[in-house]
Amino acid sequence: MSEFDAQARHLDGKLLIAMPSMGDPRFDRSVIYICAHSDDGAMGLIVNKPAADLKFADLLEQLDITADRPIEGIDVHYGGPVEHGRGFVLHSRDYGNEDSTLTVNDEFGMTATLDILEDISHGHGPLNCLLALGYAGWGPGQLEDEIRENGWLTCDADAELVFSTNHTGKWAAAMKQIGIDPRMLSNEGGRA
Repeated sequence: MSEFDAQARHLDGKLLIAMPSMGDPRFDRSVIYICAHSDDGAMGLIVNKPAADLKFADLLEQLDITADRPIEGIDVHYGGPVEHGRGFVLHSRDYGNEDSTLTVNDEFGMTATLDILEDISHGHGPLNCLLALGYAGWGPGQLEDEIRENGWLTCDADAELVFSTNHTGKWAAAMKQIGIDPRMLSNEGGRA
């Protein structure tokens, strides 16, 4: 197993940063938090693309959930192109439900049940959270191939960056976190 393959097998809790050469427009300048990665594939949530036409209050109304606290400033994100009608909440580890929370690592958990939305609307939810509709998914070996083909860069996930409300700045901030000036990137890939 090459060093690349060994590193690519441990992407849980990492960020994927779309390279300018990414051929899929759905992922243009995307930053994706990887919630799960194994030999069976990978699942992640785009953390820098809020849905333009849906607010948290609208979502609660659709689900017939009444908030007893102000809920401004909570964005609903486009989580990815798979299962647009399914919701996910990426959140800090101060919240968790034994039966429904996927513990990604010591900093992040992901819950996909209505109880977290009710808890958030009543002020009992996580300190930090990001709501997403849909997710990004890859079959066995697909993500590793896309990384090998220079479609993605990877870096450690920083909670401050992931939960930041500066969505348009997350891509450049993630690049800078690994020491890359986005202005220096080319749309062309290559091998030395």
